[in-house]
Amino acid sequence: MKVLVTGVAGFIGSQTARTLLARGDDVIGIDNLNNYYDVNLKLARLSRLQGHNNFQFEKADLAGRHEIERVFDEHRPERVINLAAQAGVRYAFENPHSYVDSNLVGFLHVLEGCRHHGVEHLVYASSSSVYGANTRMPFSIHDNVDHPLNLYAASKKANELMAHSYSHLYNLPVTGLRFFTVYGPWGRPDMSLFLFTRKIIAGEPIDVFNFGQHARDFTFIDDIVEGVVRTLDKVATPNPAWNGAVPDTGTSAAPYRLYNIGNNQPVELMYFIECIERAVGKKALKNMLPLQPGDVPRTFADVDALVADIGFQPKTSIEDGIQRFVDWYKDFYCTA
Repeated sequence: MKVLVTGVAGFIGSQTARTLLARGDDVIGIDNLNNYYDVNLKLARLSRLQGHNNFQFEKADLAGRHEIERVFDEHRPERVINLAAQAGVRYAFENPHSYVDSNLVGFLHVLEGCRHHGVEHLVYASSSSVYGANTRMPFSIHDNVDHPLNLYAASKKANELMAHSYSHLYNLPVTGLRFFTVYGPWGRPDMSLFLFTRKIIAGEPIDVFNFGQHARDFTFIDDIVEGVVRTLDKVATPNPAWNGAVPDTGTSAAPYRLYNIGNNQPVELMYFIECIERAVGKKALKNMLPLQPGDVPRTFADVDALVADIGFQPKTSIEDGIQRFVDWYKDFYCTA
């Protein structure tokens, strides 16, 4: 297939593109290479893709309407994976407009491109953050998610609503994937595993929020990518049993689907830190801090729908995943 991947220099985008290229798909990658975090890391990810004859890169910003129209016009992808977004929770406190530009305006341009070019299937990244103030565990795609706790979460919920409207109006097959705390080699420097590893190696204290009483459904990058690709291959279809009197939020009478992709096994933050300490071979200095605005104390993915429809469930253990990240980090940054 010819697949357009947005955010191709990002953590998940670059790994997804590598998997598609390895199986013989043609990949058109879009990224604006912004400086939200180290651009050199993005370029290093991109360099791993550029040796493939079936890869083409377009430096473009999703918020640029005419740029995205041109990419769709020139390349005419059969399927699209939208992984580009302004990420992060705390960044929104100072830079809210960047979330609107990338996550809302940019997503509209992707939807329009798919609509006008007969795209067979759009798979897009949502987030576990949409569960917001929900406390019933595990988080289910059938639960109401109308109480986001930060702007990033609100933008991702908006993506789900926008996707549904296009699916309903234009019969566009769309699948949203709610990712649960993705980690692993080539990860983002602003995320906890990267920050903790760097600081523990350097002998600097790490900030442990909510006094360590967090738990996260950490999901290894290889599992996330396998879920994305498998989902891409299974084009979304309407749910014939859908009933507007008792609407199911995870499906629709339109070709619209939502899935959680998580390890289905929350890990306590203090154990997460212990695993990093073992992999690094050094104890952490801890700066214990209260819960931060916009954070949720616990996440836990119900993946029953993913297993039933896609036949896949993430399986990488936290111990193995952290060791693989630390090994990559030491090699990439040449640390002992």
